[in-house]
Amino acid sequence: MALTNEQKKHFKSIGHHLKPVLIVAENGLTEGVQAELERALSDHELIKVQFRITERDDRRALIEELSKVGRCEVVQIIGKMALVYRKNPKANKNLSNIHRYQA
Repeated sequence: MALTNEQKKHFKSIGHHLKPVLIVAENGLTEGVQAELERALSDHELIKVQFRITERDDRRALIEELSKVGRCEVVQIIGKMALVYRKNPKANKNLSNIHRYQA
């Protein structure tokens, strides 16, 4: 499910205007965080996740784990923010950030 450079560029332009819908703190990927990740990806397809973890290596490992658990693709990482995407074949056009911000 690797994204092309064109897709990444398009998703980054959409993601620039998004606010984080999920915050991952020191407790990591708890069941609650995983449930919210699943809901957010199903509804919005493209979401911003904020990580409140100071150590860069720990943050990188957690982002990698999040992409595996959420079965999603990491589009971009800037500091403590990650932009992730997972296609929903039955996306709600009113909720999906991809459909709402079509150019």
